[in-house]
Amino acid sequence: MRIGVCTGLSGMTASADGLALFESTVGELLCPAEEEAAFEHRLVAARAATLPVEAVNCLFPGSLRNVGSDVDPAALDEWMTTTCRRAARVGVEMIVFGSGGSRMLKDGFDRTRASEQIVENLKRYGPIAAARGVTIVLEPLNTGDCNFINSVDEGAELVRAADHPNIRLLVDTYHMAKDDDPAESIRRAGELIAHAHCAEGASRGPLGTTGEDQRPYFRALKDIGYEGRISIECTWDDYARDLPAGVAELRRQWEEA
Repeated sequence: MRIGVCTGLSGMTASADGLALFESTVGELLCPAEEEAAFEHRLVAARAATLPVEAVNCLFPGSLRNVGSDVDPAALDEWMTTTCRRAARVGVEMIVFGSGGSRMLKDGFDRTRASEQIVENLKRYGPIAAARGVTIVLEPLNTGDCNFINSVDEGAELVRAADHPNIRLLVDTYHMAKDDDPAESIRRAGELIAHAHCAEGASRGPLGTTGEDQRPYFRALKDIGYEGRISIECTWDDYARDLPAGVAELRRQWEEA
């Protein structure tokens, strides 16, 4: 298991024993809405980081809809193509499809149709990602943040339906803890899981903020043979000061799980 931290470009000079990678956002690092010159500037910054940038999150802005009556497949595919091309140049391997605003269901929209749209989109995104050697990971979000794709089981069902090796699943212990999503759902998802995030469910701070025990989730990840990345995605009181303790607590709970 390799530990990462989600941060902006300005946070990529931080260090902590056991920290192996940074995770940025699509908008800040890959900036698909901007011209190539803007990305080149960010690429220089990413290459100057003290650790590799191996993942990005927040794939779509809320204005670029993945579900509903106003979906524009051509615009989505153009965004995805630019994102994956630029991700490959940085060395990013995982792109997180959380993007609650992009997949929030409007009142009255049929959930079955929304699921069909997500699967249709993922089936198109898979080959685009594969061409650049990156993987798209669908992230279930808690019900307070989004009203669609809220459990690991629901996300796994959609990933299975998409049926592409470059479309996989992310589990986030913060969202799981917020909605009491059981650790057993990780075992049910199994090999679909390709990336993970963590933070305390109660505080959204790094592990160790209030002493929340997330070892059951880590035990489940171990049971499925997970050996990938876990990025700390949380709110910080003081990022530079608290990062070493957050990394150490994550490592401790993982090793004790």
